[in-house]
Amino acid sequence: MMTKTQLEKYIEELGQKGSVLGLEPIKTLLDEMGNPQDRLKFVHIAGTNGKGSVLAFTSTILKAAGYKVGRYISPVIYEYREKIQVNERYITWNALLEGMSYIKEIIDEIVEEGGTSPTLFEVETALAFWYFDKMGCDIVVLETGLGGRDDATNVIKTTLIEAFAKISMDHMQILGKTLKDIATIKSGIIKDNTIVITQRQKQEAKDVLSDVCYKKKAKLIETDEIKNIKYNIKNQSFDYKNYKKLKLSLLGVWQFENAAEAIDIVLALNELGYNIDEKAIRKGLASTVWNGRFTIINKKPLIIMDGAHNEDASIRLRESIEAYLKDKELVYIVGVLADKEYNKVLANTLDLAKCVVTLTPPENKRALPSADLAKEALKYNKNVSTADSVEEALEMATLLAGKDCVIIAFGSLSYLGRLDKAVKKMYGGL
Repeated sequence: MMTKTQLEKYIEELGQKGSVLGLEPIKTLLDEMGNPQDRLKFVHIAGTNGKGSVLAFTSTILKAAGYKVGRYISPVIYEYREKIQVNERYITWNALLEGMSYIKEIIDEIVEEGGTSPTLFEVETALAFWYFDKMGCDIVVLETGLGGRDDATNVIKTTLIEAFAKISMDHMQILGKTLKDIATIKSGIIKDNTIVITQRQKQEAKDVLSDVCYKKKAKLIETDEIKNIKYNIKNQSFDYKNYKKLKLSLLGVWQFENAAEAIDIVLALNELGYNIDEKAIRKGLASTVWNGRFTIINKKPLIIMDGAHNEDASIRLRESIEAYLKDKELVYIVGVLADKEYNKVLANTLDLAKCVVTLTPPENKRALPSADLAKEALKYNKNVSTADSVEEALEMATLLAGKDCVIIAFGSLSYLGRLDKAVKKMYGGL
């Protein structure tokens, strides 16, 4: 069995292969592993913004109902093992080392016989299936990586429900230049005779989903109207269908819609023979944790982190700021990746801030240098400073914030884990 050092080296080697769309390498690998995914049942979630939150709500409700639930997520915020969880517990180090050693042996044989080595994401997906099967999961809530149709997660055949969070413009260089193109790729996860749950989409995306569901004889359910929403940092609630005054722990104006979709998913699972009652729905929604999505990481001063990295997410971030932090002075910490539409993110948010601190997301080849981001930021806010590290950005923002200011860190999810650690070190946690 490999050591942690060997594991890190192997992950780095696989990571250099980049991202390759297509299912043949992972199919070959899983065939050699005995196809553990075929012994599992799935809720498969795609979308541009919100799919992680839908996954979190759904899996937490299912756990509250007494089911053993696997969940597979990306990207992660805190550590590598976060990708693969059973009932919200990370895969153990022992299982990670055992599983990766087993998979590496198989890949070495495939390559020796002239086959293609899978990418890192394909290996991680195969590892997740192996672990969920080993742990005897009753159901797996699975988030697509990039897109849908050609994504490694789409190798599964035993999907019960496909769910679609908001579909919007992102990864256009890979998924297509129009919303219709992107929705077409994402709708590729829909299987014959399944149930499809979707949030209310823009018409182009809605038309694509309706058309694919018709062809696949899949039942399409669109989320209903959400009523009596009460925004509050300490205590918020909403009504949905027959459920009144549902408590929601996750902040953000968009989370009500993500929660509503999770409710529709579990109601559809009830139709398929699962048993998820109102008590589990209430408990699950109230106890869901999903870091990096308008998450409070310190109370005095109030510090919030959010992974708003594309246009749609930045609009939602602005809406949340206006809903929860009206009349508050704001200081921003911003770090982005160079291949994102960061100019649109800045345009939608920076005018609300007293001042802005830019940083370079660490240990990421795609990171936009802090100085380059600052130049762009000056178009929308005249008080912009640059920091050389996440820790320095936090120190600068704290000094600039003053007594009653709120610090909001956003952009790439890749630096938020390090920021959270720096906040805990500085303030000792919530």
